[in-house]
Amino acid sequence: MAELENNKIHSAAIINKGAKIGDNVSIGPFSIVGSEVIIDDGVNIGPNVVIEGRTTIHKNARIFQFASIGACPQDLKYAGEDTSTEIGENTVIREFVTIHKGTAQGTGITKIGKNCLIMAYCHVAHDCLLGNNVIMANGATMGGHVEIGNYVVIGGLSAIHQFCHIGDYAFIGGMSGINKDIPPFVKYWGIKGKIYGLNLVGLKRNGFTREQLDNIKDVYRKVFKGDEPLTQVTKRLLDGENLSLEAGMFLNFIANAKRGVPTCRDESELNGD
Repeated sequence: MAELENNKIHSAAIINKGAKIGDNVSIGPFSIVGSEVIIDDGVNIGPNVVIEGRTTIHKNARIFQFASIGACPQDLKYAGEDTSTEIGENTVIREFVTIHKGTAQGTGITKIGKNCLIMAYCHVAHDCLLGNNVIMANGATMGGHVEIGNYVVIGGLSAIHQFCHIGDYAFIGGMSGINKDIPPFVKYWGIKGKIYGLNLVGLKRNGFTREQLDNIKDVYRKVFKGDEPLTQVTKRLLDGENLSLEAGMFLNFIANAKRGVPTCRDESELNGD
């Protein structure tokens, strides 16, 4: 770690003794960095940011003004246990975002992956685990212990119930309420809403091949468009042979969903090939 004078740290910033600061770090005026904080190379922290607790900010992350990172969780069970927060490389955290550290009853860590964009006024509660390339639009909020996969998009003003799990490449429409687990690859929208087909636009943008898309469409139809009960068709397909990687991801997620999965609306959303 570099000496503080090698970085662009404003004289009005407060860097507590014990904090570890990397090279080429910028910290704006009136920001506060706690004594257990680790800030890696190339991090840019705006003015009036508070980073506290045992928090690690990885390389090239950017944190805008008035964000609060690593504060104690809003959990009445929390009694000062030594828990942590971690922000991944190249992640951008916008204005007034709040991210709270983990609890002893949970994973002990709140973790945001690489290349994420957390827009203004979002809240990431204690023990939440976010994958890589996640986008949370303005005002999206999640309760404790939520797990988000990779390449997930969460629309603005959406609220995610504690302990929910959202699979890879899912798309959550704006102003949604999520109280169940959302399988990978799908679109979901509404207050206690439904699945609205597949996130084909997102999948194509992220380089899925025609074969992969066909595999996903096929398993989606079999699960949600047939007459068999969800648990029955899921088990039958998992017990079969020659499952594609995508089908396996989809089916295993549903089979292991602790909060259940939403229903699918009646009409097909598989157009737009």
